[in-house]
Amino acid sequence: MSAPRRALMLVNPKARNGGVPLDAIREALRDGGIEPVEPQGADSGQADCSAVIARHARNADLIVLGGGDGTLNAAAPALVETGLPLGILPLGTANDLARSLGLPLDPLAAARAITTAEAQPVDLGCVNGHYYFNVASIGFSADLAGELTAEAKKTWGTVGYAIAAFRLLRRARPFSITIEHDGKVEKVTTIQASVGNGRHYGGGMTVSEDATVDDGKLDFYSLEVDHWWRLIALLPALRRGTHGEAADVRAFSTTEIVLKTKKPRPVNTDGELATHTPAHFKVLPKAVRIFAPERSARPAAQTGFRMPF
Repeated sequence: MSAPRRALMLVNPKARNGGVPLDAIREALRDGGIEPVEPQGADSGQADCSAVIARHARNADLIVLGGGDGTLNAAAPALVETGLPLGILPLGTANDLARSLGLPLDPLAAARAITTAEAQPVDLGCVNGHYYFNVASIGFSADLAGELTAEAKKTWGTVGYAIAAFRLLRRARPFSITIEHDGKVEKVTTIQASVGNGRHYGGGMTVSEDATVDDGKLDFYSLEVDHWWRLIALLPALRRGTHGEAADVRAFSTTEIVLKTKKPRPVNTDGELATHTPAHFKVLPKAVRIFAPERSARPAAQTGFRMPF
């Protein structure tokens, strides 16, 4: 019998479901030949999981990370640096990366999946040196991220997104943005510009109907609407990822793009405000490995309560 693989297991206690009992998860991992090793002392429950991973990587064969998309985003630098494969325990509010990869959203089922799935190469988006898995946005979504508190997300879950979104929606105003990509320069007026690396965002909204987190490209869209109520009409298409067909939505795929605004505007990466414009985006193909089904075996979409942005 081969020796069990050693998994550095980190769980973010501040995630929406960060208080889930872990004994059954540990047992499921051990039953599948993975021995979870959890840091003690100062490294236990550390918010900066990237630093903890870097300190303990030499004694691990893989990383098991429990948390939401923000937690996974924070771990990305260490995953790139160490090259260790990642197993995801979806404990957050939206769990968009887990949705994009076709992973079970139940933490115990996800733990069992880690023991049987192969590590799949996954792309990363990068904006001004900050990594992201799902989507980066300027405009409405970034304003929403700044307004939505961690306490609200933990208390209300995806309903918290809805409350904050509708409160903000009527105050949203279009702004000018310059788009540079593939030798073109375009200046437009938009309410939100988004650059997706993965498939889902905002609790299951779809970046593009054919987007995947491992297709080696970025999917851009700009909501160039005249009135905020037009966003409500676009919701069904935003859920399906077909919004690029609308006359007031600009959409295309690329591998590198620069977005500039007259005044610096915040950039939201996977729910966190990480940088400001001017924003230089690029895709890093196959930058990390995650235990997940092969692309052909993933469901086309995972449904659930979906948020506007």
